[in-house]
Amino acid sequence: MNSVRIIGGEWRRRVLRFPDSEGLRPTPDRVRETLFNWLGQELDGRHCLDLFAGSGALGFEAASRGAASVTMVEAAPKVFAALEANAKMLNASGRLRTIRADAVKFASSLSGEAQRFDVLFLDPPYKQGWLERLAPLLSRLMADDGAIYVEAEQALDSLGDWQTVRSGRAGQVFYHLMRSGKTNGAE
Repeated sequence: MNSVRIIGGEWRRRVLRFPDSEGLRPTPDRVRETLFNWLGQELDGRHCLDLFAGSGALGFEAASRGAASVTMVEAAPKVFAALEANAKMLNASGRLRTIRADAVKFASSLSGEAQRFDVLFLDPPYKQGWLERLAPLLSRLMADDGAIYVEAEQALDSLGDWQTVRSGRAGQVFYHLMRSGKTNGAE
């Protein structure tokens, strides 16, 4: 089993364990620290969606930092089982929901619902067209003043109506914080 450590909040220093899976790359500590500096260390009251949860590093980190709710979506059975085991170990059931589903199908099923998310984490497997398939759904999933965090194999200026307002690179990974072009909420 692989492991990753939660770096901030209520569950700081707790270790999450997860199996090997093709395309699974946990967001490194340094990049997560940068992301949560961008978002603000506390996520109190925010509703988060982690569409490619994988190790759970981003979703569990958000829940640890006080998010009102975190929905974590993962399609791979063994990886999903590890997410559920980690949620149970942290006693996180009150604000954490794990769903085994395809990310695009799940996002499509939510696009007509009233709930919109404040923060979306997108860290899909590379070179499979996930971001392109999700781009048309983003505005219906997200609150207008929400933020999208995206990891990709190349630098991105935008994704649908969402514009990159902050970005960085760690090795082969480009990471971005995006805000809607409809608002002036760029940080």
